[in-house]
Amino acid sequence: MGGTAHAALGRLMRAAVRRLGKQLGRRGRVLLILGVGKICYGAGFIVEPPPPRGLELLTMMCGLASWAWLWIVCGTVTAASAFLRVGRDRWGFVAALVPPTVWATAYAVSFLAGEYSRGIFPFIWYATSHVAFIVWASRVPEEAPVLTARRGAERRPG
Repeated sequence: MGGTAHAALGRLMRAAVRRLGKQLGRRGRVLLILGVGKICYGAGFIVEPPPPRGLELLTMMCGLASWAWLWIVCGTVTAASAFLRVGRDRWGFVAALVPPTVWATAYAVSFLAGEYSRGIFPFIWYATSHVAFIVWASRVPEEAPVLTARRGAERRPG
């Protein structure tokens, strides 16, 4: 591929990414990122399941490779919801909450039962970096007001 063709392809790709970003909006971008992340996280459990330390509550029911499908299915619903209108995307946020809530609960139970003393730390990590972030993102309006130079005045972008 020559330099001119390479540059044209680059411009085309940048334009496609900008167009997709506008189509998805703020909430859609978050849902797409969360969904792809959850799919990849679940795939990692299938490719090479980690030691189940702290997740015994889950592994009593089935292996971590099976639990991986919870991440993959919820990630797929989350990513697909990125393309829905605001208001109809709520199930994407609900789906995004399920796997980290399950994992946080398993780590909390394992810590409280005295089975995994380090379990409090992954619990806090899932509860804040995942669950709290998703709840916050689900409440962010598609367009946030922009403050102007006048104190307290606001206007909508556009």
